[in-house]
Amino acid sequence: MSPHHQIQNLLSFIDTSPSPWHVVSTIESLLKPFQFTKIDETTRWELQPGGRYYVVRDDSSIILFVLGTKPLLESGFKIVGAHTDSPGLRVKPNAVNSKDVLLRLNVEIYGGPILATFTDRDLSLAGRICYKNDQNQITSQLIRFDKPLLRLPNLAIHMNRTVNEDGLKLHKQNELPLILSALSEQQLPPDYFLSLLEKQSGIDSTRVLSWDLAVYDIQKGAIWGAENEFYSNSQLDNLASCHAALQALLDETALNGENTLVCAFFDHEEIGSESKQGADGSFLPDVLQRITLASCEQQDFPRIMAKSFLISADMAHAYHPNFPAAYDHDHKVLVNKGPVIKVNTNHRYSSESISQAMFIDLCNQANVPYQYYSHRCDLPCGSTIGPITSAKLGIRSVDVGNPMWAMHSIRESAGVFDHDHMIAVLKIFFQSGTNISKPNHLAG
Repeated sequence: MSPHHQIQNLLSFIDTSPSPWHVVSTIESLLKPFQFTKIDETTRWELQPGGRYYVVRDDSSIILFVLGTKPLLESGFKIVGAHTDSPGLRVKPNAVNSKDVLLRLNVEIYGGPILATFTDRDLSLAGRICYKNDQNQITSQLIRFDKPLLRLPNLAIHMNRTVNEDGLKLHKQNELPLILSALSEQQLPPDYFLSLLEKQSGIDSTRVLSWDLAVYDIQKGAIWGAENEFYSNSQLDNLASCHAALQALLDETALNGENTLVCAFFDHEEIGSESKQGADGSFLPDVLQRITLASCEQQDFPRIMAKSFLISADMAHAYHPNFPAAYDHDHKVLVNKGPVIKVNTNHRYSSESISQAMFIDLCNQANVPYQYYSHRCDLPCGSTIGPITSAKLGIRSVDVGNPMWAMHSIRESAGVFDHDHMIAVLKIFFQSGTNISKPNHLAG
């Protein structure tokens, strides 16, 4: 498949997945032709050699795994981790604000979005609603408004004369409510927001108990540039990594190989991962231990972890020539020049010399270029699921990602060819051995 076809697939993947709950649903639909079996955490697992399985936790995190022919004690797990969530705005429980002439939607900031990028765009809502079904059970259903439903209009420059000098600054409490309707307080029907949910979902509003709703931009993804070498969409951080890992796993050679392969896609990375479905929760350890017990003893688990390897795949900061002072001059990474190995001596990234060497070897096998990224020493460095997962499992890990611009904007951009490069490297990872011999200790 050509790089541009891969990007069209990626853009479709993102456009179909405007919330973490939709991401998991989209992945489930993509797995159907490949004979994956969905298993439940509440049931006893009967795993078969060569089997393909996946498990979902709380609708927004998913772990896929393929059992290889080689014993786990020999090969360990080959894991790619990424995350399903992106920074943005979420709807508050008391959703509607009917004061000051217009009907507005109360929102809360999720993670660290660039708030100014949400202004003057066609916005809508997607997520899940929880309700009581006919069997009197609490269940959930995806919901998505496909039309422009909301807007955050900018303040005219005539009232904000220094906006071009000082930048747009939005008060997080007072200036983020989104315009929803022109209904006045006198015209407002009771439970107006619930009635909108009922109309869109088909579920009686009296049954709706709660919701998780994210604000999203309805503009579709696009390929751009004079030579069609770039692409843009929302949620590239980190759905581009999820998509690359999924494409590598679903390759026919990987699916029928000797390695036991895992893709772990977590929610809540953007807010620290500390939740039952986040990377700092028990989800991945629980799944890996249950896989281990299908063919090994519990005491074998640490031995298997010692032979396993995790690639933490998250996007990286591409050099922006308009803002050279924001980067370490000796660690500028460029769009369309290959995957990035992210290094931080304070372990904000999990990469260390051996795991870096292992990833470089994979790039060389795939004939793919690679780059190094190190953050400026005078700026705080972000982090990923890599250090969290590596520490929790005692597993060797490397942090990598593709270069992108405008990370945490509602509209991010990256390079067409980098995505193809990442898929190629992850295919090699899943299909070949990456174990290392014990290091030699030479007498000094």
